[in-house]
Amino acid sequence: MNLNKIIKKIESLKNQKNIDGMARFGINSRNNYGVSISVLRLMGKKIGKDHELAMELWDTEIHDARLLATVIGEPDKLTEVQMEKMISDFDSWDICDGVCSGLFRHHALAYEKAIEWSIREPEFEKRAAFSLMATLVVIDKKAPNSKFEQFLPIIKREAIDGRNYVKKAVNWALRSIGKRNMLLNKKAIRAARHLQKSRSRAARWVGNGAVRELESDKVQTRLRKTAK
Repeated sequence: MNLNKIIKKIESLKNQKNIDGMARFGINSRNNYGVSISVLRLMGKKIGKDHELAMELWDTEIHDARLLATVIGEPDKLTEVQMEKMISDFDSWDICDGVCSGLFRHHALAYEKAIEWSIREPEFEKRAAFSLMATLVVIDKKAPNSKFEQFLPIIKREAIDGRNYVKKAVNWALRSIGKRNMLLNKKAIRAARHLQKSRSRAARWVGNGAVRELESDKVQTRLRKTAK
């Protein structure tokens, strides 16, 4: 299936109800046909992995096409230049998180970029850093604790950013680290306790949310079972 056929297929699946619903959840409705991610994944499965086509889809600036690009793209063929181009194009949290979970977290530069992007100024570029941290915790099963411990000082530093999509991603990253194992749980709670004492309202929000989940019976029970 070539680019033109894919775009025509996406256009034929336009769902205004979905577009309106996405907008209520803060998803950009510009160039958005409202095709669900489940449908896009089925399309991607039929198309198969095709990195060149994925980049062509990305360049259309169509929201649905960009999500499809995360399904058929190939991380091992993704260049650093392409990564930087993509992150500069982010205009919605779902695109940001979709690219981070579908492509960036599998890339050799994932850890490096998570740290580098954490000081970016644009909201979705900065969110990408913490979205990437959160997804790396899940995907990289064999990574030592030190890989994630290096993120904690960054989380503490950047938790003062009160922008909605940044602080939610910072909180997500901290909670994800704290749910990996018992040792990281203790270190993440320690970081969260530090944030609870901050003068920054955003930092306190991040800390409170993390402590509430990481100290919960559900998380503690699961971590104790995993440790055994």
